[in-house]
Amino acid sequence: MASALARAKLARAAFALNADLRLPPLLLMTDEKRLPDPIPAARALPKGAAIIVRYTDAQTRKSLAQALRRIAHERGLLLLIAADPALASACGADGLHLPERRMREARHWKALHPSWLITVAAHSEAALGAAARSGADAALLAPAFATLSHLERASLGVARLMLMAARAKLPVYALGGINAGNIARLAGAHLAGVAAIEGLVPDQSA
Repeated sequence: MASALARAKLARAAFALNADLRLPPLLLMTDEKRLPDPIPAARALPKGAAIIVRYTDAQTRKSLAQALRRIAHERGLLLLIAADPALASACGADGLHLPERRMREARHWKALHPSWLITVAAHSEAALGAAARSGADAALLAPAFATLSHLERASLGVARLMLMAARAKLPVYALGGINAGNIARLAGAHLAGVAAIEGLVPDQSA
């Protein structure tokens, strides 16, 4: 969890990094294990940020998407649905996020929904190249730092991530273990912004 001051610091740094003003600089990733209730975090996001809804259970994902769609509309946020284009269309979401293994679908869904923002996951330089060829609008490159979401993967490290982002042929977001305490290490990187979980969760004890 993060204090209001820490979340504000993270948001300011993300907006400063934003190399493509057409894209939201800050993404909140929902996570059923690490963020079972993303509503408070969504309500605390600054205008212009985005939410990516990830949830395994279809009914819960649908209910969560509907609730977050209302919040996004009220607060000037974008809403993307992960790996469920039917739900994205049904709930009037602003886009779709695809896992790395499904990134080839990006061009198909972009053709059907030209206004959608379509992002894809990437974990290597080769994946970033494939993402650019897929027709996606941006890639989420992970893990930037050590993270509970990817215990099986070593972090990319700042130098490697910055080099990969600079070489990429599409906008790149840094994802993985990013918070107010380490985002300054990404200063100067050619990034569209950052995506985070815990770094954007309000501290309810404060």
